[in-house]
Amino acid sequence: MDPAPRMRQTAAMPSAFEPRDPDWEGKVRRSFERQGVMGLFGARLAAVRPGNVQIEVPFAQKLSQQHGFFHAGITSTIADSACGYSAFSLFPPATMVLTTEFKINQLAPADGERLLAVGSVIKPGRTLTVVEAEVFVDKGERRTLCAKMLASVICREGQDG
Repeated sequence: MDPAPRMRQTAAMPSAFEPRDPDWEGKVRRSFERQGVMGLFGARLAAVRPGNVQIEVPFAQKLSQQHGFFHAGITSTIADSACGYSAFSLFPPATMVLTTEFKINQLAPADGERLLAVGSVIKPGRTLTVVEAEVFVDKGERRTLCAKMLASVICREGQDG
């Protein structure tokens, strides 16, 4: 299989970003577990780092479109969550994350056994954070970039995420 997807940092490198919440990882994982749609998809957090989150989804027929590929709505949804959680990992305590806008390009059919969304912070901000996600589909030993998202998310204070 192709090498792991591009990330803004690797496990061997310190993060380029410093979380503002000492419990940043627990906060991200607890919030993810509360998302009903991620459970519906069978999604799991594959990696959680400050400013970088990976979400994977195994193929299931109920997630497909008429040609048997993952539906574009599934790639969009996990890209959105990967973007949001990459930003949320940097937010202070007692905040929540909401997407304010996104643009996604579906680059190739999501034909495979697994999707992997890699969300990365581009520019953190006090209120708005700019993020991106790349979504890969694995089929056998082949990994294909099938979607790319650019998004903005907002940090809402006074509410737990």
